Amino acid sequence: MKMIEEFKKFIMRGSVIDLAVGILIGAAFGKIVTSLVNDIILPPVGLLVGGVNFSSLSIVIQSPVLDTAGQVIKEGITINYGNFIQTIFDFVIIAAAIFLFIKAFNKLTKKEEPKPAPKEIPADIKLLTEIRDLLKK
Repeated sequence: MKMIEEFKKFIMRGSVIDLAVGILIGAAFGKIVTSLVNDIILPPVGLLVGGVNFSSLSIVIQSPVLDTAGQVIKEGITINYGNFIQTIFDFVIIAAAIFLFIKAFNKLTKKEEPKPAPKEIPADIKLLTEIRDLLKK
């Protein structure tokens, strides 16, 4: 029973709940960014570079094995570098969004540093300054 109580205290701490909420929001944000990249950004980019569909870009290492009826007996082996390009776009957009969020958060939470108090001029320096000024006249 003690272990269950400790676990309950652990789960109910604010930081654990905040972390769980952050993970869920991050997962949802990742899906939104993936859709943004796959459905909105890459189609025009593919069109600009000659009608390329990035998800279909691959290098065939081994062709699929077919039987006499044309059915696939053994799948081919490919390097799907188009998916890799899409993942890089995802990463760059997520990284930029996180950077902008952290930058805005730091700006909002930045504590204003107190200005240093003006240093008091020692009495002997004040006296010497007055003497200098009087000699100039």
